[in-house]
Amino acid sequence: MREKLLRIGTTYIPVTNVDLAADWYVKKLEAELSYKDEDKAILNLANQSIFLVKSLEGQSSNFLDIYGSERFSLTFEVDGIKALEALHKDFKQSEINVGEIEDRGHAGRNFTFFDPDGNKFDVWSELSPSFK
Repeated sequence: MREKLLRIGTTYIPVTNVDLAADWYVKKLEAELSYKDEDKAILNLANQSIFLVKSLEGQSSNFLDIYGSERFSLTFEVDGIKALEALHKDFKQSEINVGEIEDRGHAGRNFTFFDPDGNKFDVWSELSPSFK
């Protein structure tokens, strides 16, 4: 069966201050800013368009699973464990709120990090087959 949906083109992330958030994503994650107004910023990051949308205080893209654990809605990929370790070190040196590298019982390793609004993201050391 052919896939009807080819890729995820845009992800929307709630932020309280568009200017500060856009600046953080550009400086800390090396995103490319392609548009910004008072309500949103559009970034190019990890082969995807990311919209930072001005939202109410306390909003985030995180959610709780059935066990009450906070979950992330996005996982970024890097090419191998060495790339993961280097990025983890870089994020720590850049003073990004970052978790420890974890073994979650599947191929590769992961770590989580947060943006200034508390949006939680994951990084995985395994590339999807189409990027290999």
